[in-house]
Amino acid sequence: MILYIHGFGSCGEGGKASLFRDYFASQGMPFIAPSLSYVPALAMGTLEELIGSYDEVTLIGSSLGGYYSLYLAEKYGLNAVLINPAVASAKTLQRAVDLEGNAKNYYDDSSFEWNSGHLDMLASFETVENSASYLLLLQKGDDVLDYKDALDKLPHARLVLEEEGSHTFEDIARHFEMIRDFVS
Repeated sequence: MILYIHGFGSCGEGGKASLFRDYFASQGMPFIAPSLSYVPALAMGTLEELIGSYDEVTLIGSSLGGYYSLYLAEKYGLNAVLINPAVASAKTLQRAVDLEGNAKNYYDDSSFEWNSGHLDMLASFETVENSASYLLLLQKGDDVLDYKDALDKLPHARLVLEEEGSHTFEDIARHFEMIRDFVS
């Protein structure tokens, strides 16, 4: 099973999730992209239940989903594809607390409360070791995260590093075959 983990304020119906869903369906490969709670402990509980429900799981995580994927890959010995991962999420998402505690859901433009308790939950999923197998996709033009943080955190990952781009990782579909080969 390929488990896609979306980023902060996104959902399992977001742009990349939909592209991956269609691609893996065309390849006859099982794929799931759940819409996760914005509460980190609840999201992690859901992900761990899903991992326990399948014999084999490979993770694909984008942004905050990359952070969750790091934790899960290390805990369960899984392979993971990380797309512009937020490797220091508790620090990065402090910005959302600073913005009066409200964060935007990019799927439906609603908002949700984001507070320091959520940051504490994220900090509990911080990984130190990186022994799992990773494919790291970064674009230097990411306007949300500094790509160098991921390079520092994952120096031994298989790497795709592109000039320009954005946080969403522009034109991800051109890497689908490489991702398929990594996850199969």
